[in-house]
Amino acid sequence: MRASGFNHIINRRPSHSRRKPIRLYLIRHGETVWNKQRIIQGSGSDTELSETGKIQVEKLALVMKDVPFTAIYSSPMQRAMETAGAVAGYQGLEVHPEADLREIHVGEMEGMSLETFAKGFPQFLVDWQTKGEEVNFNGGEKLGEFRDRVWAVVKKVVKSNPEGTVALVSHYFVTATIVCTALGLPLTNLVRIRIQPSSRTILDFGDGCDPRLLLLSDTCHLREK
Repeated sequence: MRASGFNHIINRRPSHSRRKPIRLYLIRHGETVWNKQRIIQGSGSDTELSETGKIQVEKLALVMKDVPFTAIYSSPMQRAMETAGAVAGYQGLEVHPEADLREIHVGEMEGMSLETFAKGFPQFLVDWQTKGEEVNFNGGEKLGEFRDRVWAVVKKVVKSNPEGTVALVSHYFVTATIVCTALGLPLTNLVRIRIQPSSRTILDFGDGCDPRLLLLSDTCHLREK
């Protein structure tokens, strides 16, 4: 599914009647212990934020306290819900859990160190960079099927919030996949995108226009002052 396929869910209007675009803040959860230890965590590991992660999301929430969010959606996984809760605390908004924003199911790779993964699955790494959506995580999800469930949430959110600013709090693969799909990029490009813990990425969805990427994996708020 390319981003151009997104346009037909929005009714095109004459230019003089166009409203402001909906702005999506794609927020990755704060650091977990597994992030620090470079261990693969997909939807099979409901890990919590580390102490560093809790500090990160408080800084993230503080820097966005004046962003006029109209809704906040989150993956139901603990690390995402903790992050969304910190953001919502400054907004006076309820967090809406969305099951299909959960991280990709990585099958037998769950809980594996990145070092072990790189040594034990060299062909998978080749396939990931060449086959894109046809890549199948052993015992887990096919990348294209994962893309479809995540993009369905984006379409629903944009349709339900025709204008305003909305936060989607989720995970690395979720955010990177939304960015690729919004820009019409094949999923082979996922290996070229880095989404840092407690980062924010911004996309605008305008009337009848292709989505625009305004900011990617910004972590300026985490710098020591």
